[in-house]
Amino acid sequence: MIEPIELEFTEACSSEHAFEVWAAKTSLWWPHDHSVSGEPGFSVTFEPRPGGRIFERTAGGVEHDWGKVLTWEPPRRITYLWHIGSDRTNATKVDITFTSQGDATIVTIVHRGWERLGAAGADRRQLNQKGWVGLLPHFVAACAGPPS
Repeated sequence: MIEPIELEFTEACSSEHAFEVWAAKTSLWWPHDHSVSGEPGFSVTFEPRPGGRIFERTAGGVEHDWGKVLTWEPPRRITYLWHIGSDRTNATKVDITFTSQGDATIVTIVHRGWERLGAAGADRRQLNQKGWVGLLPHFVAACAGPPS
């Protein structure tokens, strides 16, 4: 078994705001170098329901599937299959919880399912670990913005 990636950090905002920034305002903070197209001006959509698509839409209207929502429980939890830049059969699973603690929110991310990638699983896990490290500062900065 390949160990999951487990990340936990605290945001100085409500769980409602953190969930909204993650799942509804993704386009505001997701860097284009972490997308399929690599093009600026794209949007990211999480269809807000179990079974909903997660996809990128370029400025020219081309869509690239990134995953599928499994659990949609705002503002507490979202779980999805994740296959950005890869075939759906190579999807891993991301589970994110947003736990209120006073005026702050503990965000816990567990990214698992690397063994389904066979011999490439350990390398893909390592690449994704680096990806999370590069991605999360953008989310943190977006959470610092005002709630809508």
